[in-house]
Amino acid sequence: MTNLFVLLILPRGSEWIVIALLILLLFGGKKIPELMKGLGKGVKSFKDGVNEAKAEINKAKEELEEEPIDSDKK
Repeated sequence: MTNLFVLLILPRGSEWIVIALLILLLFGGKKIPELMKGLGKGVKSFKDGVNEAKAEINKAKEELEEEPIDSDKK
């Protein structure tokens, strides 16, 4: 049921052409490369943040695995 719902909502064929023309009319030909450049920078920044978070998690995991477990400490 969900797959059918998604397929009905997603644009197909000529709808993409209409969407592209509307974007071209709204933003103009000179503004679109700037928008795409900004979008690319945003995606790169997001990926860098995700990779940094993964690195921090792995570092913390390694530190926990290296710590000796002392049963005498309270």
